[in-house]
Amino acid sequence: MEYLSQECYDQLVAELDELIKVVMPKAQDELAEARAKGDLSENFEYHAAKRELRRIMGKIRFKSNVLKFARVLDPNMLAVDTVGLLRKVEFTNLGNNAKMTYTIVNPHEANLSEKKISIKSPIAEAMLGKKQGDIVEAHVPTGIIKLRIDNITI
Repeated sequence: MEYLSQECYDQLVAELDELIKVVMPKAQDELAEARAKGDLSENFEYHAAKRELRRIMGKIRFKSNVLKFARVLDPNMLAVDTVGLLRKVEFTNLGNNAKMTYTIVNPHEANLSEKKISIKSPIAEAMLGKKQGDIVEAHVPTGIIKLRIDNITI
């Protein structure tokens, strides 16, 4: 089961719609055009178009499966006393006293430039289920860092 925000769900639906209604028909037309050029065994355009169509169909299957098992979470129904999905967490890196604020989201909507980290990231996994004031150790690629959870909001 995939838990998504409404924003992520709507974006995935729009991407799937675009793939099915615009991108796939264009790829099918390109394949038909390349097939019409003759000898298929030495036709690079045909093989490239066929590969592209398979790639697009793979993306359609992937997004369809994500949406098939998706459940949209209402952030207002979530408890704010513990760290979890769709919560904004303010924390301090105790090693360098740097303060950071990130929203914990599904891997499909993780985006560091928007301050959204995946629930499967080492930092989020270390903080899951913890409360304000707790100190956690996150095992990141550069080693172990200690973090203090300063505030949890939605």
